[in-house]
Amino acid sequence: MSTYANLPAPSPEQGLNRYLQEIRKFPMLEPEEEYMLAKRWVEDQDSEAAHRLVTSHLRLAAKIAMGYRGYGLPQAEVISEANVGLMQAVKRFDPEKGFRLATYAMWWIRASIQEYILRSWSLVKLGTTSAQKKLFFNLRKAKARLGALEEGDMRPENVRKIATDLGVTEQEVISMNRRLSGGDASLNAQVGADGEGTTQWQDWLEDEDADQATAFAESDELEARRALMAEAMKVLNEREQDILTQRRLQDQPVTLEDLSGVYNVSRERIRQIEVRAFEKLQKRMQELAREKGLLADA
Repeated sequence: MSTYANLPAPSPEQGLNRYLQEIRKFPMLEPEEEYMLAKRWVEDQDSEAAHRLVTSHLRLAAKIAMGYRGYGLPQAEVISEANVGLMQAVKRFDPEKGFRLATYAMWWIRASIQEYILRSWSLVKLGTTSAQKKLFFNLRKAKARLGALEEGDMRPENVRKIATDLGVTEQEVISMNRRLSGGDASLNAQVGADGEGTTQWQDWLEDEDADQATAFAESDELEARRALMAEAMKVLNEREQDILTQRRLQDQPVTLEDLSGVYNVSRERIRQIEVRAFEKLQKRMQELAREKGLLADA
């Protein structure tokens, strides 16, 4: 998407504060404005519309990128990778699905950042599967919960617990722990000129309560959302489920005209059922997300 040539870009020379100030000048979009811009991009490949969608979400990308500052990588590069993920999200965003761009984009932003971190840490061979990548980003947090942040190998019972919780083998936990503790770039390594200083990389990590590494693989995230949606769909009757599926959950939505013929009602009635069903589905999904601890209470 060459239209992004004029985007502001973070750099060590420019300074992070200056970049953050620069992206604040781009206004946030109202829902209807975002929807129309997204429609212009999807239907007409309008580069100006895509540019506005991206620039209005640069602050979101920067905020997410800040959550990964604990990996000892240049913050400007992490933000740049976040922006790459944002551009990919805009490119693939479908406004007819009913979700805001920010909700959709955060998965792409995180995936882009995490791929960059894996490449930078030379852990590609150790992180080829979804579970292994989740292990990389969640091992230290898991160790902290068990009070096992001591240096060296972990006790067998802790290894077993982490392996079970994260869905990997015990040997993968041992190997990753050794790699992170003393491999290409140890979390215990001293940070400073020529390795001098008393600050360690692990000291830069966010508070353990922060959600800096939700499920890595997009497939895992989408699977969780599909499961939530499948459960929430039960709140709809058979006709509502069918109309909503035909109108919003297919790559090629069925027209109001076609569905009005199937159900022998007017197009306007089909539209009303679709809107009402979507509202019921959203409400139920939010309720389920709160029940499962995936969404904080307002």
